[in-house]
Amino acid sequence: MIKKSYKPFSLVALLLAVLLTSGCKTTAVSQSKAKKDKEGFVQIFDGKTLNGWEGDANYWRAENGTLVGEITPDKLLKANTFIIYQGAQPGDFELKLDFKITETGNSGINYRSEKLSDPPFALKGYQADIDGKNRYTGQNYEERGRTTLAYRGQKTTIDPLKNPSANLRDDVKRNAWSGLSVTDSIGTAASLEKVVKSQDWNEIHLVIKGNRLQHYINGTLISDVTDNDAANRKMSGYLGVQVHVGPPMKVEYRNIRLKQL
Repeated sequence: MIKKSYKPFSLVALLLAVLLTSGCKTTAVSQSKAKKDKEGFVQIFDGKTLNGWEGDANYWRAENGTLVGEITPDKLLKANTFIIYQGAQPGDFELKLDFKITETGNSGINYRSEKLSDPPFALKGYQADIDGKNRYTGQNYEERGRTTLAYRGQKTTIDPLKNPSANLRDDVKRNAWSGLSVTDSIGTAASLEKVVKSQDWNEIHLVIKGNRLQHYINGTLISDVTDNDAANRKMSGYLGVQVHVGPPMKVEYRNIRLKQL
């Protein structure tokens, strides 16, 4: 309980100091109490604050209705960092949001992920990749795990390895998982590149049901994974968005909507 002798100004200053030194951590709002739209989606970012999200305040802020991740020349990263949604750890769900990223940017949307303590604000799990040069946007990449599970335009199946190595990374070849099998094409890399608007707003839609993981951008299916690798896959976990190690950059997210299935 706060004693009456504490002055309001001092309390505000103390809270700001805690946020700046240890990252932004706010109370999550229960999804059961949130208002759903006509399609059953719930807004999980209010556009004004970081309520319900946890991340490093040096790199994340709420500004003009957007969730902003930014690396500046005086605050370069040593490890990828995320801002992590605290309101749910969904299994089957759909997620819709808009993103915009600068040309030098590297980001992504993690889901069904494990939260790590070292480094802080790190996630391990599936990722819908986003990059400013538009080489990988929409592919399925497993952060700190099996790496690439599907490039753009690929429908893949991930099967268990018959003789897995003791070290997971030993089964990664040329930055892709050895258990990846391409079962179909859903478009050429050149045609799908044109779907993404450079340095402009794009809508991404994740459809995650059971072991099938589909990434759509601006209404077009970009990658489609069926993960049969029970030893390594995850069926639920944290959601978060990333700022990647690299040069100064900026990524913005807005209209972040979640529908649990």
